[in-house]
Amino acid sequence: MQVKDMMTESPITVDREETVAAAARLLSRHNVGALPVTTQGGKLVGMLTDRDITVRCVAANFDPNITRVRTVMSTGAVTVNAEESGTKAAKTMGKHQVRRLPVIRDGRLVGMLSQKDLVTGIPMDKGAAQAFREVFEPDDQD
Repeated sequence: MQVKDMMTESPITVDREETVAAAARLLSRHNVGALPVTTQGGKLVGMLTDRDITVRCVAANFDPNITRVRTVMSTGAVTVNAEESGTKAAKTMGKHQVRRLPVIRDGRLVGMLSQKDLVTGIPMDKGAAQAFREVFEPDDQD
């Protein structure tokens, strides 16, 4: 099964110029732990997680009402192509130790793929099962 068949379409996004407080309200309102960060033109430039807000904003004693998302977001987001297989997406999650992937088609953000989407969407062949073990049980050798 392809990623496009499992992903959540039209994900909630946040502009990199928005305040961290406004982004936190979006996370809360939509009950999600991460938001793709985009430019005014809709280009994906990073991800903002609840952990980014906690560690890089609140713990760093920045004011979330004036601090911009671009200041605390994670850059270099790992992505997956909408046409790729679910098994390949699971392996990407395992390799990069992430729980969700922005889905790209023709250079544009078209969806989000979570671990839950994968668990319910792909048959558990040997490769997929191993990829899930890698995601859920990180290597302690680091």
